[in-house]
Amino acid sequence: MKLITFEIDGNVAAGFVDGDDAVVCAEGAQARKAVLDVVAGGREAGDAWRGASGRRVALGDIRLLAPIPDPLRDIFCVGKNYYAHAAEFHSSGFDSGAKEEVPSHPVVFTKATTSVCGPGDVVRGSLDPTHSVDYEGELGVVIGTRCFQVSRASAYDHVFGYVAINDVTSRELQKAHNQWVIGKGIDTFCPMGPWIATADEVGDVKALELITEINGEERQRAKVADLIFDIPTLIATMSRTMTLLPGDIIATGTPVGVGIGFKPPKYLAADDRMRVSITGLGTLENTIG
Repeated sequence: MKLITFEIDGNVAAGFVDGDDAVVCAEGAQARKAVLDVVAGGREAGDAWRGASGRRVALGDIRLLAPIPDPLRDIFCVGKNYYAHAAEFHSSGFDSGAKEEVPSHPVVFTKATTSVCGPGDVVRGSLDPTHSVDYEGELGVVIGTRCFQVSRASAYDHVFGYVAINDVTSRELQKAHNQWVIGKGIDTFCPMGPWIATADEVGDVKALELITEINGEERQRAKVADLIFDIPTLIATMSRTMTLLPGDIIATGTPVGVGIGFKPPKYLAADDRMRVSITGLGTLENTIG
């Protein structure tokens, strides 16, 4: 199932994709949190939506929002998690304080909940005073059940589904503050969507391929199988010392080909178009404002 949150006739609704239609399962004041409720509700909640007889509207007649527009917590993000990107970032001069080119343990940071925006939304690059906006296409993992100190072997049991994410970044702010929260947590700097695909629909997540295009030019292409620290390792590592909650989102890292990997860097400017596509997860498109 592909879960979505969207606007129709000026109202917020939530439901799922069925062919070229959206099936409406929730409308009104509670719709912004309806997908989060389904994630937390487990199989029973998902089955209730699958059996829903709500009205159908054409996907072309709705405006998609982030599937979880108001996450309960910051987005957990993993840095330097593809070998070639770890090398390009380490040699870029922006990897402040890092001694290792390839990290020996996952590098984890967060993006503020207020950085989340949806497909088609304008990413407010003008909020970056340094004019060093960069893109990072990533696979997002949505946690489905509360987990603490889970093993790698059981990690996938706690995954609800997957979503495309663009970890937009101000490189100069990232470098200046010697950590990554301020440069990556800017409002609208976390586009997400167009939907969350449930784990059963995705199947073998390692086979998924991610492609990022800027103004129609391909910049990134990689398989999820190429991650340095795979999804079970990330969940086991994070849950070793903190509880992960239903609806938590983990952005698993970006492959080689980001803007600072070029000489000179290819930063984003107003009206530039970003497109992140992942097999089975649709296409996430945003422009820079």
